[in-house]
Amino acid sequence: MPSESRMTQHLDPRSPWVISTHDLGKRPGTMRQVSVTLPAPVDIGVDMIGVPKDAEIELDLRFEAVMEGVLVSGTARTPLAGECSRCLDPVSSEIEVDLQELFFYSDEDASEEDSLLDGELLDLEPTFRDAVVLALPLSPMCRDDCEGLCVECGVKLAEAGVDHRHEKIDARWASLQGLITDKDNDQEK
Repeated sequence: MPSESRMTQHLDPRSPWVISTHDLGKRPGTMRQVSVTLPAPVDIGVDMIGVPKDAEIELDLRFEAVMEGVLVSGTARTPLAGECSRCLDPVSSEIEVDLQELFFYSDEDASEEDSLLDGELLDLEPTFRDAVVLALPLSPMCRDDCEGLCVECGVKLAEAGVDHRHEKIDARWASLQGLITDKDNDQEK
């Protein structure tokens, strides 16, 4: 069975994450460096933390023409927002990730998972998305020594104090607790 050619969507050159490589041509060794700030794409994150929508992403990139395509490498810095996995307080921080992706000129040289150029255009959003999501903490914390919430009542343990306790009654003796009344307690004294 002959292999089917990959269906490619044409990229919108007006999209901020779509970059033109026209000035590189297809001349191996040609290079340019770019520092740009782009708005964050929608829905980049995991359950507890992610990149806020329309946050400013700072990219420092190098585009280099090679025999097979265009090699993009560099860094991306982005703010993060979410909630602490222990106490559910808001968490904000910043992350810097390394980016490196080879965008092939044709699908003859590329495998199914590789990125392709659309003419002279390439889309950096999937590369950025993959790098950030893989670098995100799965259990973000507001601080390293966060005590979290009380499992009984849900109060923050940091605010409750060291003497915060709940009376635990052994289930085997729980049915006997109703047998003692306040009147019985007074007679024992």
